Amino acid sequence: MELSVVYSRALAGMEAPLVRVETHLSNGLPAFHIVGLPETAVRESKDRVRCALLNSHFSFPDRRITVNLAPADLPKEGGRFDLPIALGILTASGQVPRERLADHEFLGELALDGGLRAVPGAIPAAAATIESGRHLVVPADSAPLAALAPGSRVVPATDLLTLCAHLNGSCPISCCKAEPVQCALPYPDLKDVRGQQGARRALEIAASGNHNLLLCGPPGTGKTLLACRLPGILPPPCPQEALTLLALRNFFDPIGTSEYFRRPFRNPHHSASPAALAGGGSKPRPGEISLAHGGVLFLDELAEFSRHSLEVLREPMESGEITLSRAHHRTRFPARFQLVAAMNPCPCGFLGDPERACRCTPEQVQRYRARISGPLLDRIDLQVQVQRLPPGELLRPAGDPEASSEVRARVSASREMQNQRQGCANAHIPPDRLAGICRLGKAETAFLEAAALRLSLSGRALHRTLRVARTIADLAGITSISNDCIGEALAYRGSEP
Repeated sequence: MELSVVYSRALAGMEAPLVRVETHLSNGLPAFHIVGLPETAVRESKDRVRCALLNSHFSFPDRRITVNLAPADLPKEGGRFDLPIALGILTASGQVPRERLADHEFLGELALDGGLRAVPGAIPAAAATIESGRHLVVPADSAPLAALAPGSRVVPATDLLTLCAHLNGSCPISCCKAEPVQCALPYPDLKDVRGQQGARRALEIAASGNHNLLLCGPPGTGKTLLACRLPGILPPPCPQEALTLLALRNFFDPIGTSEYFRRPFRNPHHSASPAALAGGGSKPRPGEISLAHGGVLFLDELAEFSRHSLEVLREPMESGEITLSRAHHRTRFPARFQLVAAMNPCPCGFLGDPERACRCTPEQVQRYRARISGPLLDRIDLQVQVQRLPPGELLRPAGDPEASSEVRARVSASREMQNQRQGCANAHIPPDRLAGICRLGKAETAFLEAAALRLSLSGRALHRTLRVARTIADLAGITSISNDCIGEALAYRGSEP
């Protein structure tokens, strides 16, 4: 029979749809055609496959070869189809038995000598093959990543000749087992920060409830220093969340398994475009907000970002995902990030500084602050002023400052309480459950209502204040929200830049 079918997987965002690689050999002038909406890299696979087969001591059929990548309306890209195309030709020409092909799915880019190179998207493909009940054959460099998917059966292949020996049954390849993953690498420690007790307290509250945080103050007061230490006090991600984080990084690092349980910390430059933050392109790839999923997105010099770039953040901050709709594709990526931003109070940076006078006019200050829209500020739960410390306090021996490990213990205990109560962090409490989880007494309700009227809080700001108060109560180990918790939450909400 001169027709063969080999199963493979495409990559569409975080999904891996099934692709049937159908190969037919027919009489006529020698030719090699690939159909099924292939892009340039897939069309170029003809030359890679030909050289790989010849250098692996197989014969290349001197016939008319037609390869169909079905479904035909799904775009195919990258070198991931080299291996299934090569196996389809070998099967159709009778050089490899077809009996075991139905039990396997294949991914891999071929080198000219027949070796296999790693391809991105191994984790989504491995998760998809679990549902199909097949083995997944991937290059050996991608196998440790794919094997991390629970329940997957991953066959690592180093080259085409070895894989064909496995399919022939003469030299079976054992499935790759998920190796124990090392703990996260050390984070910058919070004990390096001198003073700034108010900002440290806000950082702990933000970590405990996964709240967004804005640090505002003169240059050189430690805003960036504080923000960089937030991942070190966050609890490690669960295995399923860590697998999602690794799958997102796999778009740019096809073989890396390091920092498996490390929270991401993304710090894009203020010149980043909206597409760099949101993602997209002709080949849909995650942007900074998706790469920060499960971790921290730190925007230093917030007011220097373009207004258009900042407005991209608004919808993902609410929904926890982003959908990229373009003319030819619609792709969804997770984007449950924690926003931490830092900015100066004015263009010169010294508005309100007791030691240096501000040189900015009121109009300049107003234009500077207007770069950040009200709806975006409304989504930032904690807005903290970071003041300059006296030189004597900075130069004095530190004594015994609190380390990140001590703060992380309190944060982890608070997160565990939240997960047991509602199954998520306080910042993500569903609106229909907010009233029941953040229940207030009559006195607390009257206090919050009066404060909301006085501060002109929007409905969103009121609910976010309630969530922050719930986090403060959890850190204190109390079940009910007191006026003190509400007052502290309102103090963070009222600290406008």
